[in-house]
Amino acid sequence: MKVAQIWRYPVKSMGGEKITRAVVSSLGIEGDRVVHVKDARGHVITARSHHRLLGHHATLNESGEPVVDGLLWSDPKVRKDVVDIVGPGAKLVRDESIDRFDVLPLLVATDGAIVAFGHDGQRLRPNLVIGGVEGLAERSWPGQCLRIGEVMIGIQDLRGRCIMTTFDPDSLKQDRQVLTDIVRKFGGTLALNCYVIRGGEIRVGDAVELVKHNECETVRA
Repeated sequence: MKVAQIWRYPVKSMGGEKITRAVVSSLGIEGDRVVHVKDARGHVITARSHHRLLGHHATLNESGEPVVDGLLWSDPKVRKDVVDIVGPGAKLVRDESIDRFDVLPLLVATDGAIVAFGHDGQRLRPNLVIGGVEGLAERSWPGQCLRIGEVMIGIQDLRGRCIMTTFDPDSLKQDRQVLTDIVRKFGGTLALNCYVIRGGEIRVGDAVELVKHNECETVRA
């Protein structure tokens, strides 16, 4: 197996960027979801309720600052676009704490499961796509670990999927059948909630090894 893709989403619920290398730590991929949207009442807003956020794309510039559609995330034009989507009082907020993640800091998908899914893998918004995986083998991985060089990633459980999967990542056209099929074919879960046991740098093409539970515990200790 190998690292086939690495994805980073500097602004939560916006489109992200495909990168060739990343530094990972207990807070996931460096620069991932470091900005999010809040409404006038201070509630975190995601594409689950405001899918048009997916139509904007965020990257990191050379200084490590999030950029939205070519503009710094703090640019008034970006704020105006967010207000147009969410409503008056909406704003972008920087947050680099562990609380910025809905579940865990990393979401890992496999090429075999994406093929079984039958749609663009970006609907799943993974951080890592592991290549060379047969079919739905990922479903037996929870409780084990992935070793990528010096990096060790713990696998907690399968990710429950939501309405965000129903939106095409490019056109934003909705197809509710996608989520219906995830429920019917995969029990509503697809891809893996993961955490970082030992950080470091990973690159596309790096070899990936599935490690049994007892070895994970040895590294964690």
